[in-house]
Amino acid sequence: MPLFEVFVRSRRGLDHQHVGSLRADDAEMALQYAREIYTRRREGISIWVVRSADITASQEEDAPAFFEPAADKPYRDATYYELPKEVKNL
Repeated sequence: MPLFEVFVRSRRGLDHQHVGSLRADDAEMALQYAREIYTRRREGISIWVVRSADITASQEEDAPAFFEPAADKPYRDATYYELPKEVKNL
């Protein structure tokens, strides 16, 4: 049986949080299992289940390539604009 990751949103306006994993035959069964296991006491208002095999993630050692600004694209940083004197904080 495939492994699914379960995410629950506890209140409207909040993000879904990863709460655990479970095994199920398909996504519909995973959703039912997640409801039974992770929201028995009405802890949530929305549940997401995602097949673990479908998740693609960056690795920690790849962080510089993914998150540091590109030096060859200066237009992304507004460092060459002159600010008016009236603008104190930006």
